[in-house]
Amino acid sequence: MCARMRLRPVAKSLPQVMAEFLTPQVFKQVRKVVSRRKQPRWDIHPLLLVLLTMSWCCGDSLAEKFEAARGFYVVCHEKRKRPGRSLAGFEKALSRLPMPVLRSLAAVLRTRILAVFNQRLFYHGFIPLGCDGTRQECPRTEELERRLGTFGKDGSAPMIWNTAIVHLTLGIPFCWKFGRGGKASERAHLLSMLDWLPRLAIVVTDAGYIGYDVMRRLCERNTSFLMRMSSNATFYTDLHTQLEQFCEGIVYYWPKTVKDAGQPPLRGRLLRIRSARHKVDVWLFTNVLDSERLPLTVAAQLYRWRWKNKGFFRTYKRTLNKVKLVSHTLRLVHREAEASMLSIQLLLCQGAWAVSLPTAKAGADEPMQCSPRKVLLEIRRELTAATLRADYSQRLAKAKCEHRERTSAKENRVWTRRKPHKPPKPPHLLQLDDELKSKISQCLTAV
Repeated sequence: MCARMRLRPVAKSLPQVMAEFLTPQVFKQVRKVVSRRKQPRWDIHPLLLVLLTMSWCCGDSLAEKFEAARGFYVVCHEKRKRPGRSLAGFEKALSRLPMPVLRSLAAVLRTRILAVFNQRLFYHGFIPLGCDGTRQECPRTEELERRLGTFGKDGSAPMIWNTAIVHLTLGIPFCWKFGRGGKASERAHLLSMLDWLPRLAIVVTDAGYIGYDVMRRLCERNTSFLMRMSSNATFYTDLHTQLEQFCEGIVYYWPKTVKDAGQPPLRGRLLRIRSARHKVDVWLFTNVLDSERLPLTVAAQLYRWRWKNKGFFRTYKRTLNKVKLVSHTLRLVHREAEASMLSIQLLLCQGAWAVSLPTAKAGADEPMQCSPRKVLLEIRRELTAATLRADYSQRLAKAKCEHRERTSAKENRVWTRRKPHKPPKPPHLLQLDDELKSKISQCLTAV
């Protein structure tokens, strides 16, 4: 006789919604990274939760945010030992926290995201992920200027570089990598994060990621990609079609330096996305050769959603107020940057989880997304409330983004330190002759 399966109750309060992602098994995995002898005086559980909650709190200073986050932790965990009272003690414990603890928490959360959202991650058989990067300013302390350096002719403040891979339909950051603000490579960051990507993922990037090494590594790992092309790329084709009449077809990417080194060409599809509103066509290159698996319309939609990467960075910098980090030492900068990405990931996960409830109806044309600002306001209401309220999930389900069709172009504001955007020019398309055909066949046969 089969045992009855109990229905899991729907989480309603803020601690219960957070427990959907920060489960006891998550903390069990994180504790394995830290040796018993090297544990700080603060326990891992309160240290991580107070650290993540501080990014959501209101306050003019770190001390105010710390008091609010600590008070919320004490209210939610009355039976646990109370954490320390001073901000100085908290920062001292945080500086001693090994970075593998935060990286392990990020790895376990990635697995948890795949389990919670499951089929909601897919779009036409792919898990669409966009990759982009941004800089974050740091305080002008002597240590940070010496370790991170200053950049530009005017000697700007020390900066770090943040390369993030974001899910394009849910808007949730999936993984990220940090580097020095002036010497980091987005391509190297992307290649280092390939092991973290799920199966059936398709990476959507702009023209800044064009490169034979990047494309070849993606092909070798059987990771699909959709990359915008520019005039820096040259392709070879069997078709007797000029660039002006080209729409879609199989091409070979074989730069001269790669050809001279005896490396094989890359075979893929070149797509031309035409827009009735914009005068510039978008040229995309993908290693998905089957046009039925990745139609032209789906590819156009995926690249259109790539701008949600920019929207995520705006949410991260403006909504969470992370335009400039506040830590004054390099150890604390590393931990603040990692914890801030974990906090925005957890915030967006709560919103995406809430809009998937039966009370939240998704849009028919486009996947329903949460409004990060509305989610943050609901979280702050819970953090400042006298008691935990049970209708948190119902209010969170109403925190949706507005869906409206734009009827006019966006206003192009002039920034003093930003050059006007110039769209990439189309790539070069050459026809294969008999000699190149024989070389390509020999190289592909040898591989």
